Amino acid sequence: MENPNYSKVVLPRVLSTSALRVPKQRYSFWQRQHLGDQRHSEDLIVTPFAQILASLRSVRNNYLNLTNVNLPKERTRRGSSTGPHSSQREHYQQSQAQNSQTSTNKDESYYKMALETLEELDWCLDQLETIQTHRSVSDMASSKFKRMLNRELSHFAESSKSGNQIAEYICSTYLDKQQELDVPTLKVEDTDRPGNKDIFQKDKNRPMCQISGVRKLKHTNSFTGVVPKHGVETPHREELGKHLADIDKWGIDVFKISEYSNNRPLTCVTYTILQERNLLKTFQIPAQTVVTYLMHLEDHYHRDVPYHNAMHAADVTQSTHVLLSVSALENVFTDLEVLAAIFACTIHDVDHPGVTNQYLVNTSSELALMYNDESVLENHHLAVAFKLLQEENCDIFANLSRKQHQSLRKMVIDMVLATDMSKHMSLLADLKTMVETKKVAGSGVLLLDNYTDRIQVLQNMVHCSDLSNPTKPLEVYRKWVDRIMEEFFIQGDMEREKGLDISPMCDRHNATIEKSQVGFIDYIVHPLWETWADLVYPSAQDILDTLEDNRDWYQSMNPISPSASFCNHSKEGSKDSEESRFQFDAATDEENSAHSQDSNTVTVRFDTSSLSEETVDQLDNEGDELLYP
Repeated sequence: MENPNYSKVVLPRVLSTSALRVPKQRYSFWQRQHLGDQRHSEDLIVTPFAQILASLRSVRNNYLNLTNVNLPKERTRRGSSTGPHSSQREHYQQSQAQNSQTSTNKDESYYKMALETLEELDWCLDQLETIQTHRSVSDMASSKFKRMLNRELSHFAESSKSGNQIAEYICSTYLDKQQELDVPTLKVEDTDRPGNKDIFQKDKNRPMCQISGVRKLKHTNSFTGVVPKHGVETPHREELGKHLADIDKWGIDVFKISEYSNNRPLTCVTYTILQERNLLKTFQIPAQTVVTYLMHLEDHYHRDVPYHNAMHAADVTQSTHVLLSVSALENVFTDLEVLAAIFACTIHDVDHPGVTNQYLVNTSSELALMYNDESVLENHHLAVAFKLLQEENCDIFANLSRKQHQSLRKMVIDMVLATDMSKHMSLLADLKTMVETKKVAGSGVLLLDNYTDRIQVLQNMVHCSDLSNPTKPLEVYRKWVDRIMEEFFIQGDMEREKGLDISPMCDRHNATIEKSQVGFIDYIVHPLWETWADLVYPSAQDILDTLEDNRDWYQSMNPISPSASFCNHSKEGSKDSEESRFQFDAATDEENSAHSQDSNTVTVRFDTSSLSEETVDQLDNEGDELLYP
């Protein structure tokens, strides 16, 4: 129940109002979807499968209250070695023996049927809890999340002139191709322009089987001497050592590491992690071979690509190293699985050209033709990385058994393919279903007893690391934002030059960086990290706090612009056309609420009795909404 002495005030989130934002109340993505639904309000259960489990548990509790069936004090539903719920049968027999003189045949029949029914219900619950990760179950959650995101983005697109572009960017980047969305395509009127045909003719004579981008090993990278402590020669050994001493901490400055490592951030970070985890000794990997391969790999990351370069790979690798070390996952993964995760992060963007998968598809590139438009870059990264292992003195897995090699390769492929951002919604659905099923089951124990569950957690871990920039210290986060936006703008420049429609967020003349980061966090990053934090609770709470602080900072820097509905109020049907732009295959159902708040505002609660009447009137006159007690 709300305190009547507090009022609801809606103010632009700017630095000047920061003093008024304590205490603040902000609903997360999951909480907003749950407003008005009282069926599972206590635990904020949103995935359909977990809701089924929660409802069945409620039915079970109600059944016990109605039937008054007495259960043994130490009865557990799992782990019976003599059949489903044999302890219940034994308890029933003992109970009947004690009460045989006073029980009637009717009472005995009723009690027996009640207990057998309870056994069947418990057996069903047991079976449902063991199929939590089947694709059909995750698809249920994925479809629901698409409907939820559809509603959120429809409102966001109307909040300002830039909201539509940001919403389109989120749809085109983080949803799979099954969604029918507007994507940049070659303009019809431009198809006959001179030069456009070059897009389709490039490298047409190169053999399809040849992996592009692979270069021969440089002699200077063939390391045969004594390996330095962190794997690289540098005149800044002491400074580098200080930064790498924090290799186990979240948010290290990879930009400084690159500066002090003679532009070898990936080599020194990965080598340091492998040494600290003792993986070189465990799998008999020579240090010289590791350094040779890492340097050769790092040379295949393009330094002229602003974002998807070796620094990004080093950052994702180090982030995953930290996530693997949380207490909730202690001793969960084998050494081989850890090695696969670190290796997958190290290679996950090698030979990245600085453009998106959709750009490669739209331009009919050789890579898109080779990989049939499906996860084009991710397939290419894998092919290049494994091909480089065949170079002289580069096979770091030479001493693995055949079975180990096959297992590692499969895990690496599964993890790198999952870095395709169009798989985001499916990954989030898998993770959220796992988290909520664990919560409903009540055990609090993460059971990863099969490959599907284990790789699912590893995939989401790498995905979280790949989307971890907004969770880092603000000064580091801002550097990453500058770099990714510049990479987008370069692609937009090429699209303009080639006569293509410019992709969302890629037009340097029409982009709102601050608001794009707020939308990116609200609809993509925060739901993912909030779910991960639930999985490993309480290990990631500090990361979530930093994420929310960074979100607040970008919101405070967001220039207030006229709403799209205001600018287009004279255009009939504009609202309907904007909402339909972001419709997914799964149609929005009746559960969708029409209520939303403007993305440029934040709910602030404070006691208005402490404010002067003049101050309240001034706030009211400036257009802020005040609800008085």
